Amino acid sequence: MKRGARTLLSGKSRGASKSAKPLAGTRVLVGRARHQAGSLSKELRKLGAEVLEIPFIEIRRPRSFRPLDSALKNLASYDWLILTSVNGVEAMWERFGKLRLTKKSLAHLEIAAIGPATQKAIEKRGASVDVVPEEYVAESVVKSLRRQVKGKRILLVRAKVARDVIPDELREAGAHVNVVEAYETIVPKSSRTRLRAALKNRRRHLDVITFTSSSTVKNFVALLGMRAKVPASLERTTLASIGPVTSATLRELGLGVDVEAKQYTIPGLVKAIVVSRT
Repeated sequence: MKRGARTLLSGKSRGASKSAKPLAGTRVLVGRARHQAGSLSKELRKLGAEVLEIPFIEIRRPRSFRPLDSALKNLASYDWLILTSVNGVEAMWERFGKLRLTKKSLAHLEIAAIGPATQKAIEKRGASVDVVPEEYVAESVVKSLRRQVKGKRILLVRAKVARDVIPDELREAGAHVNVVEAYETIVPKSSRTRLRAALKNRRRHLDVITFTSSSTVKNFVALLGMRAKVPASLERTTLASIGPVTSATLRELGLGVDVEAKQYTIPGLVKAIVVSRT
């Protein structure tokens, strides 16, 4: 890694109390959407970290719910439902309420969730999940479903802009895939001033910045107005990625990766940060 040689430990003493609070003295920037930052921030604070929340993404309703509503009204024509995020689950169930549909509409469907957080969100609403891939990325979803979907009709509910790995690969496997937009992510312009100020603050240096999706990386770069050069203010900051897809985006945009979660979840990300700081 281009920045991996630098020291990751803070200058503070690592006494016996460090085992109970391994992130004591560590300042972490959490860039998740405002309504989702709490879970990551809570876990970091439990471990002693000082957390600063500045959202790199904002979740917004699509311009029209017509395609999603049409698909939901015709769920009987589908064999599979694939959900790739908690945001997609929340948006879909909100439309369920608007359309006066119930979970019975899903009874005949096989449901796939990209990871445990999405699975939990689905099950919280009373539906059953049939498939959760071993790794929580699109490629693993395809691997789990490839042999089961030939000739099947699949409804994929996701963000407006997303990687096309799932629909492209499943169509190659013989499935009929309908992709519908449930939400979109945008750059929260209100975060620009706060982010730049946080990075320039020498007295309260950021030890770690977390990235939980490719969108958070792209929007972080947009907020900083980076022009192919890593700001000097990031040279002593650990960049922590939730998984390989996010890491690939960090490298693609010239930021590099110091920490990558082995399990592509919020708990996995927290664990990776702790390991890097001890």
